[in-house]
Amino acid sequence: MASNLVIVESPAKAKTIEGYLGKDFVVKSSFGHVRDLPRKGISIDVENDFQPNYEVSEDKKKIVSELRSLAKKANTVWLATDEDREGEAISWHLKETLGLSEEKTKRITFNEITKSAVQGAIERPRDIDINLVNAQQARRVLDRIVGFELSPVLWKKVKPSLSAGRVQSVTVRLIVEREREIESFISQSTFKVIGNFTVNGKSFRADLQKNFKSEQEASDFVEKCKSTSFKIRDLQKKPAKRTPAPPFTTSTLQQEASRKLGYSVGNTMSVAQRLYEAGRITYMRTDGIDIAPEAVMAARKAITAKYGERYLPKSPRMYKNKVKNAQEAHECIRPTDMFKSITDVTLTNSDQEKLYDLIYKRTLASQMAVAKFEQTTVEIKSNDNQVKLRANGQVILFDGFIKIYQEGIDEPDEEKTDSNLPQLIKGQKLEKKIVLPYQHFTQPPARYTEATLVKKMEELGIGRPSTYASVLTTIQDREYVRKEKNRLLPEDKGRLVTIFLENFFKKYVGYQFTANLEEELDNVSNGSRHYQEVLTNFWGSFSISISEALDLSITEVLEKINEVLEPHLFPKTIDGGDPRLCPHCESGRLS
Repeated sequence: MASNLVIVESPAKAKTIEGYLGKDFVVKSSFGHVRDLPRKGISIDVENDFQPNYEVSEDKKKIVSELRSLAKKANTVWLATDEDREGEAISWHLKETLGLSEEKTKRITFNEITKSAVQGAIERPRDIDINLVNAQQARRVLDRIVGFELSPVLWKKVKPSLSAGRVQSVTVRLIVEREREIESFISQSTFKVIGNFTVNGKSFRADLQKNFKSEQEASDFVEKCKSTSFKIRDLQKKPAKRTPAPPFTTSTLQQEASRKLGYSVGNTMSVAQRLYEAGRITYMRTDGIDIAPEAVMAARKAITAKYGERYLPKSPRMYKNKVKNAQEAHECIRPTDMFKSITDVTLTNSDQEKLYDLIYKRTLASQMAVAKFEQTTVEIKSNDNQVKLRANGQVILFDGFIKIYQEGIDEPDEEKTDSNLPQLIKGQKLEKKIVLPYQHFTQPPARYTEATLVKKMEELGIGRPSTYASVLTTIQDREYVRKEKNRLLPEDKGRLVTIFLENFFKKYVGYQFTANLEEELDNVSNGSRHYQEVLTNFWGSFSISISEALDLSITEVLEKINEVLEPHLFPKTIDGGDPRLCPHCESGRLS
């Protein structure tokens, strides 16, 4: 029997690591958490400092038994789970469940699964960080309390089978509110005029710098232009630069994979997990954009070798983390080997290949030279100076980082008219091809994609990188939200729960309240706040709100909901009557 037992979360990770350690080490997987709160009941002693009642689930008993047997025979047990709160909690649960002593237990972490990183971690073990464990426990307890206390209120006062969640319900509210904006939006139309001009056989577009209220006004204007000649009155050229985006964090990877690859947030994290476990990329759950100095130098060498020195900036580009809780701001997501592009690695499937290629190009681009442009603004006037049009364009002088990568955009700007312009000279007469009016409608805000929703959640401070994927999966699995053509729309159940919570639990679906609670959990993880204090403060007001809601009559609830009920939830009856249920009807519930 090997004298060292290393425990990780996943079999794939175990297989990769086992190849880096000698015959004195055996590596086993715990297959994630070995114990958790039971599925049934709240399993939290609210009166006794919110003590959780953990248990080993039935499907993990055999694994625990095997690990306990191996641990007894080993001289040292190395807990090598992931380096975030969840990973720290898994290590703590393993230590508690297996009955490991302090003397024989060592905690190790690594940001990438490479031979040097794993062996380096063995040389620098540490103790379990109880602050990170407490932050994870606090989140778990909070989520259980909200789910088990609030959901029954929904069952009793609104409709059976509904549920609520601390972050889940706030996320649904975002989607519902966006749909309300779209439904209440009144589009207005204006009429624009564009001109097409030709110079030396090359065409370009210019826009009139005013809009018309009616089609007749626009048509009258165009008619006057038919006999008018045009020339370039002014021409301005300015140099411009564009710097590359920083390396990927969890949320920016999720956003970019959605834009460019069409991946859901959950799929992105699943594929990234496989790449990490195979030793191809660094840890994929991170708020950090900083990159290890040795990785920067490797990237610079790779850029020089692949593209030449002109694509390399004089000084390395270093990025600084912007997150408040720097303790958990791990390094960015990047390849473990900067010289291995997609053509140099063997991966399991096309999803892994596409995501690896995205990560590789983004990382390399972040260390490449800026792109240089020439921005051109052209003012075109009629000979009588009564008509003024403008054209904007740009010419790439040096492609720099955009040779390999450009960041995607969420919503194209239909007003942007930048184009490649032909060679133009001030005072030059222009051949007018056609001048046309066209109708322009103001547009409502776009529905969220998973990418833009994650971006919004991050801006508001709702959730954390490790939670985005599970939250988005949950709200779709529970049919509060559906996805159509990559856009998120609220289902009727989602609207109904949102209306109820906005009226009777407004504080707990508040964006600022949710963000503040996330900050308190961050403070627990860095040791500046005790987790039981956070739970006590939350429970004090939340329990009162639960009691008040349970005291509400069905009549009160229905009357309040009916005040704001979206008409489409309950369409008009055949005879045109009001479809909303009478609070005194037999069922007493919305159907």
